[in-house]
Amino acid sequence: MKIVVCIKQVPDSAAKMTVENGRVSWGDAQLVMNPWDEFAVEAALLQKEALGGDVTVISIGKEEAKEALKTALAMGCNEAVLVSDPALANGDSLAIAQTLAAAIKKIGGVEMAFFGRQAIDGDMGVTSVMTARLLGWPMISLAASIKVNAGSVRVERSIEEGRQVVEGNLPVVLSASKDIGEPRYPSFMGIRKASKANIPVWKLADLGISSVPQSIIRWPSVAEAPVREVVTEMVTGGSAQEIAEKLADKILAEKVL
Repeated sequence: MKIVVCIKQVPDSAAKMTVENGRVSWGDAQLVMNPWDEFAVEAALLQKEALGGDVTVISIGKEEAKEALKTALAMGCNEAVLVSDPALANGDSLAIAQTLAAAIKKIGGVEMAFFGRQAIDGDMGVTSVMTARLLGWPMISLAASIKVNAGSVRVERSIEEGRQVVEGNLPVVLSASKDIGEPRYPSFMGIRKASKANIPVWKLADLGISSVPQSIIRWPSVAEAPVREVVTEMVTGGSAQEIAEKLADKILAEKVL
């Protein structure tokens, strides 16, 4: 079984975001693997352990994104590929999906491609769906458990209403929910091996993409949410009935109801 997992490097979730001149700034925050992608890596590794085969992890970004790839290698992935091209600097979800689909095709023979639920920086949550559409593969999101059998996959999805069981044919794109299982920690030997890994860097030309994928969504500017003045008032009275009546009068006066 040949499996691919697509990850993204993002600022640490503990970092404080600020807006400077209409642009988002994360300051000197540490860059890490997107937390939701850790569940995707875990899902891929669980399938590797159940079915055999290997897992290739892909990321799009600058040279420093290799650190996120090395984390995935230390967790147990077999190979890693970085797609890095200046033309992708301002790529939207569709441009990224076009690039990932081309990378998956270049690897060849892939039967399962895993994504995290969403990225904590852009928070769009659509790249996996777009990639599946471009590949012409079925897409199953929010996977909590996965069972492969004779060219098909049976997935239990974790949704707000409970659990939903769906089936689809291979090859397939899946996004993992946190219910897939706690992501494993990189082992000591895995960290040592990953630190010495030679991670190839592919350009768009290496993927057979002659023209830059055009972004159809742009963020002209970003602004911080306006500060809200919040005033707290304690309603008192001699009895619960009196307090309730005062509270009801204030609610009606403020036109809350």
